[in-house]
Amino acid sequence: MGDKAFNLLDEGWIFVTYTNGDSDEVSLADVFYRANEIKSLSGELPAQDATILRLLLAVLHSVFARVDETGEPHDDYEDYDMLELWKRLWDSGRFPHEVIGAYLESYRERFWLIHPERPFYQIAGIDKGTRYSASKLIGDLSESSNKKRLFQNRSGTAKDCIEYAQAVRWLIHLNAFDDTSSKASVRGQNMPSPGAGWLGKLGIIYASGNNLFETLMLNFVMLDDAGYIWENGDATWERDVPRMEERTEIPLPSSQAELLTLQSRRILLEQADGMVTGFRLLGGDFFQKENAFSEQMTLWRRKKENKDEYTPKRHDSTKQFWRDFTPLFAKTESVRTPGVITWLTTLRANKLIESRHVKICAVSIQYGDKDFFVTDAWEDSISINTDLLSTLGDGWISRITDLLETTEKLTWALAILAGNIAMASGDSAGVPNKRKSAKEEAYFNLDMPFRAWLSAIKPATDDKEEKCSDWKETARSIIFKLGEELINQAGPQAFVGREKENELLTVSRAYINFKKIVAGIMRKNIEGS
Repeated sequence: MGDKAFNLLDEGWIFVTYTNGDSDEVSLADVFYRANEIKSLSGELPAQDATILRLLLAVLHSVFARVDETGEPHDDYEDYDMLELWKRLWDSGRFPHEVIGAYLESYRERFWLIHPERPFYQIAGIDKGTRYSASKLIGDLSESSNKKRLFQNRSGTAKDCIEYAQAVRWLIHLNAFDDTSSKASVRGQNMPSPGAGWLGKLGIIYASGNNLFETLMLNFVMLDDAGYIWENGDATWERDVPRMEERTEIPLPSSQAELLTLQSRRILLEQADGMVTGFRLLGGDFFQKENAFSEQMTLWRRKKENKDEYTPKRHDSTKQFWRDFTPLFAKTESVRTPGVITWLTTLRANKLIESRHVKICAVSIQYGDKDFFVTDAWEDSISINTDLLSTLGDGWISRITDLLETTEKLTWALAILAGNIAMASGDSAGVPNKRKSAKEEAYFNLDMPFRAWLSAIKPATDDKEEKCSDWKETARSIIFKLGEELINQAGPQAFVGREKENELLTVSRAYINFKKIVAGIMRKNIEGS
């Protein structure tokens, strides 16, 4: 059959950190066996970890869509109680290794990284398409961006070749986040453009628990948003005949196993002397992103021009993640909640998980110029009490939304002060930049206090009025302190002032105006509460 090398079920390739702080590379089989001992996935960057998390979830969907925790087939899949199955798995505190191991073994031949016929996440025999060196596989920026490499090689191996273990991680990442720089193999045929890899089109959101077992279970969405069981489809390694045509538009996958292993690219690694030296790449499977609600790990934003269509909302890397609290948790017509958040709500509503803290993680890859090249990798997270997702949280969500609006107004009050000081100094041209800088400084100083305040909320016992008043006072105090710093940094000319439209602009006037604006914001907030 030819040469085969590096089977993912035996070789260590998934970088993890254990709960005791040790790090290691484990195999695909061992990661499930030791999931309760593993703190987290710890690859080269969080976006890469997200792609491996999705691969592991695809395995869980493939297994438990067909059998229960003992390996017994579901008698009637359509009517099977998936919530009961989820609860039994959760209560056990670990995965049934024999059941998952038996499934993986049944597809052993499909998990060879190097294989003459079915290399993992690749298409054998590709002799066309864009050819890249190994450096592109590990995150090399496009040369046209004129920047140094964004992602450094963890092991220090020369960038023209990488070890198999590292190649697997980056192969999965590339399939999910590849940019649009590759060309069609045949010019002039007006082939459709698949765009960036599917995950590159999203603002990825997932839940993180105390260990990898909990993280996988919290994101193991067994029911769709309407409460129905997902269709039982095939993961990419289960297909007897893989799709090989380039740039193939497919229907929206209704199976989680199929969606989570979507092959956005056709790839074939090139290797020599036990190392990956480069690869060939073609566009792969894609589908229309509008209303693609099978995808559970993204927020959806309604189109302005068509209110019946929602598209994935990418993360804004210039904003702290907590500033998106309202679209994440408050039900509005302009956005659609991520499926994983809806699933956590279902788990808490059915008392399948206790009152506890869960970390909501956000990761993304940032692109430039029509997604033609990668510019940055971004991550953030917030910690919340799961009671916020229950009926106990109904009043809290609206209050937090109001507080965030107040916080936004306070940052603008500081921005106005910064602009007025600039004008008083005679620097009218610098007003926009001064305002922008002041607002950024405000959010930088509000960041850690808000995260701590949000995480500390206990909806079952805390008094809403008292807790909300605490944050309003904290925010007001921070903004006032920053305002005083702006006054102290103002130059002599700002105190003398400048005349504009028959009015003398001075630091003193600017500060008086600032205090009036803040007082008005706080007064309206109190009246509206």
